[in-house]
Amino acid sequence: MEYAITAIQNAAAAVGILTKEGIVIAGEKKTGSKLLAPSKGSEKLYKLDTHVAAAVAGLSSDADILIDFARLTAQRHRFRYDEEMPVEQLVKTVCNQKHSYTQYGGLRPYGVAFLFAGWDQYLGFQLYQSDPSGNYSGWKATAIGANSNSSQSSLKTDYKDDLTLQEAQELAAKVLTKAMDTTAPSAEQVEVSIVFKNETGVVQRVLTKEETNALLETASKAQVESGEAK
Repeated sequence: MEYAITAIQNAAAAVGILTKEGIVIAGEKKTGSKLLAPSKGSEKLYKLDTHVAAAVAGLSSDADILIDFARLTAQRHRFRYDEEMPVEQLVKTVCNQKHSYTQYGGLRPYGVAFLFAGWDQYLGFQLYQSDPSGNYSGWKATAIGANSNSSQSSLKTDYKDDLTLQEAQELAAKVLTKAMDTTAPSAEQVEVSIVFKNETGVVQRVLTKEETNALLETASKAQVESGEAK
């Protein structure tokens, strides 16, 4: 378990913020070389179902297995009951799978942590965090990955219950840029997704490069004005 936790602490950071209007999840994308071509494997944020998204931190191979498991679980529920799977029920099922790998000899824990963001008719918008042991908890704002402790401190200071979705995006960008090992973050290094609800249902939208760069510029200016710039 200690090795699994270490893998997460060394992974790229991710931040999640819950508001009454929706949820923001933002993550740092790390690439080993500029020569690597963009691929699905470089994604930080994943769509599990039409109403649930996730951000990951840790071993990519472990994350891929659990993402596929979560998607299959959600679709089986939809096929059997003809409705979307409640968010917490999906989270609990994935966490039970993670926990089972800590109970038997010859198996190792999954070295990955998740942020789950979604909406259902029972509890509305929800944000959950899970660790390799299979524990999960609901949050208003949280962070996983590198520098998560300092990110949590920033969120405690700046989070407000009446944040708008736009303000949450700006806060997520601010916290994430402070956690990254760069002085000039760009849309090539950051991925931001929002989960909200409109008249057509639950919508998941990944921000464009232009929107992401605008958020990062706002976050950098805010750090300079507050004297927190690196």
